[in-house]
Amino acid sequence: MGKKKKQPETELEEELPSPGIVEAPLKEAIPAELHDDKIIVWKGWEPLYEPGYYGKPMENRLEIALIEALLLLKRGRIRLTNKGAAMDFDALYKHASSLDSRMPERYRVYEDLRERGLLVRTGFKFGCDFRVYERGVQLKKGPKSAKEHTKWIVFTVSEDYTCSFQELSRAVRLAHNIRARMLWAVVDNEGDCTYYQVLRHKP
Repeated sequence: MGKKKKQPETELEEELPSPGIVEAPLKEAIPAELHDDKIIVWKGWEPLYEPGYYGKPMENRLEIALIEALLLLKRGRIRLTNKGAAMDFDALYKHASSLDSRMPERYRVYEDLRERGLLVRTGFKFGCDFRVYERGVQLKKGPKSAKEHTKWIVFTVSEDYTCSFQELSRAVRLAHNIRARMLWAVVDNEGDCTYYQVLRHKP
């Protein structure tokens, strides 16, 4: 008899795909440059933006957040330079962490979500760490179907983090206001990620 497939223990466990997704390789890494708190790709950036939706297209370039660039560099999808000198993953990680003390846990969650094949965007303007969409969603402007909206907004914390009920309530309300769900991503001392979905229920 075949091995019985393990059933998800929770609804969230069923909705979050398992890690192990690997993006199709590029023929060669795309040149990119470090500019303080962002990465700029001047030419040939289209394979980075679609289908993975890394970065933000501008008039003549693609601007990539440091946290996105870390994963792209680790996967060999970009070739990074800083003032003409080659820059590897460790050097970029050190630079990014010097600008953001929460980068270690934020990057771990970002990498984990991407490995699950989910579309992950930064969430600064929404007051969260990340916005997460379902697999296969294509970003577009204008009217969207229910599936095309942000599914989760993610707040990343360490395992010893504490907060008030008021802070938690604000996070849940924020998610509710944009028709999304709130995910609390907890990173332990070993770098493992555990996700808790917090929903709003009216009595």
